Amino acid sequence: MVIFVTMRAKYYSYIYIEQKQLCDMKTEKIFQTSILGVLFLSLLTFGSCKKEIVEQVIETPTIETPLVALTDEEIEDLRFLREEEKLAHDVYLYAYEKHNIMIFQNISNSEQTHMDNVMTIITKYGLEDPASNERGEFTNQTLQDLYDQLTLKVDSSLVAALIVGATIEDLDINDLKLNIERTTKTDLLDMYYLLECGSRNHMRAFYKKITNEGADYSN
Repeated sequence: MVIFVTMRAKYYSYIYIEQKQLCDMKTEKIFQTSILGVLFLSLLTFGSCKKEIVEQVIETPTIETPLVALTDEEIEDLRFLREEEKLAHDVYLYAYEKHNIMIFQNISNSEQTHMDNVMTIITKYGLEDPASNERGEFTNQTLQDLYDQLTLKVDSSLVAALIVGATIEDLDINDLKLNIERTTKTDLLDMYYLLECGSRNHMRAFYKKITNEGADYSN
C-alpha cells in the first residue's frame, strides 16, 4: 500500500491506492497530476545539500529593502507552507513515539527549523500565523484531515510510517517547486530553495531506511 497526497492550498486531494483500488476522499478539488511522476521525481533528481550551508541560510534568511507587498498567491503559498511543514513535524514526532526510531526525531527537528524559517518570512510581511501551538491541530481543515489519516497509517507498521515520511517529503518538494514558479521575490525564493534542499536530504534518508527494511517505496 502506498499513500499519495497532493497538498496544495488551491487543489486539495487525498489519493489512496490500496490493493490497486482508488478510494475517493471528500475534497474541494482534485489536483490533476501524474502519480508516477510525483512519486519518482525526487528520487531521480534529488542531490545532497551540505548541512552547514542549509543551517546557515535557514538561520539568516535574506532581507529585502524596501519591502514589496506580497501577492494574494504568495500569501496563500506562505500560509499553506507554514502548516505543511508543521504537518511533517507533527507526523514525524508521532511516528517517533510509536516506533522509537531516531530518523523520525531527527527529521522532525529539521522540520521545526523549516517551520521557524517560514515564520520569519510571515512575520516580516506582517501576516497572521495560521499554525496552532498544539501538536496535531491545524487551521487548514484539509491538513487536519490529512494528519489524522497519516497517523493512522503510521500506526500500522514501521515500513508504513517510513513510506508516509517519504511521501510527505516527495510532495513537499513538488509543492515548493510550484511556489518557486509563482514568485520573483528573492527572500521567498531563498527560503523555498533551502527548504527544497532539506526535503531532498530527508527524502534520501527515508528512502535508504525503507530499502534497509527490505521494502520498496514504489510499491
